Amino acid sequence: MAAKPEQLKKKSFSHLGKCLGKFIPDKYLHPTSSGALSRRRIYSKENTFWAFLSQVLDADGGCKEVVRKLQAVVVLKSSQLPSSSTAAYCKARQKLDEGELKNILKHTSEHVKNAADSKRLNGRRVIVTDGAGCSMPDTEKNQEEWPQYTSQKPGCGFPSATICACFNLHNGVLLSYEIGNKKNHELPMLRKQWSTFKTGDIFLGDKGFCSYYDQSNFKDMGVDSIITLARRMPVSEVESIKVLGQDDLLIHWKKPAKNKLSSYSEKEWTALPETLGNSEQARTFRCKHQVL
Repeated sequence: MAAKPEQLKKKSFSHLGKCLGKFIPDKYLHPTSSGALSRRRIYSKENTFWAFLSQVLDADGGCKEVVRKLQAVVVLKSSQLPSSSTAAYCKARQKLDEGELKNILKHTSEHVKNAADSKRLNGRRVIVTDGAGCSMPDTEKNQEEWPQYTSQKPGCGFPSATICACFNLHNGVLLSYEIGNKKNHELPMLRKQWSTFKTGDIFLGDKGFCSYYDQSNFKDMGVDSIITLARRMPVSEVESIKVLGQDDLLIHWKKPAKNKLSSYSEKEWTALPETLGNSEQARTFRCKHQVL
């Protein structure tokens, strides 16, 4: 999938089902015995799911394009052309159960993860974490749950959500995610995903995830971290553990002062070690100005 994104975007959603359906058991897309999407119709659960995925992949991203693709498929099988209205598709999409979508995500993550065990870095899994934002339709309910930024005037902005997700670096598979609003920082959302990490994993993140508290907890879990330091006190060669090269030192990371705005308690902070990294356990990565 990662090797052919452009080809997937051009496929109809029926073709997407043929290409990717092997990753999703039939039980997740078959009609339920009763309730929403229980009957086989044009916008069945299966058709709606693949139509929605097609919409996500499509550069246009509009509902009209999805309906057009549906018409192209149906006209080959029936003489009755579906309406060009997007209302029926939008209603069917709203009926997709969030719990079932999460089950599909969990299943596909496990399926690909097990198939890619051999593609690790010296036998170790690298998990890359990053944050992103997304906007959504400007409705009162969305604004209440996902308020727009205060820099935007009322009526001139869109509700915004923040997403923090963990991916397998070797195959791009989404392993876990958390969603919050503008008040939620990436670090607390990452902590809710600690169960994604296993002993021997390597955590890879940018300076937004540079946290003494989090890296110490990862170390306790047997997880090594590769991060960009957000702030760094100058360290001389005399203070370093080892000189690896020009502007390249192996150092101890000294415990900084606790930030008053931190989400962890004083007791949790006090329990942390005074330094991170030692000459026996340190993993060195050559990088100008910073090696932990």
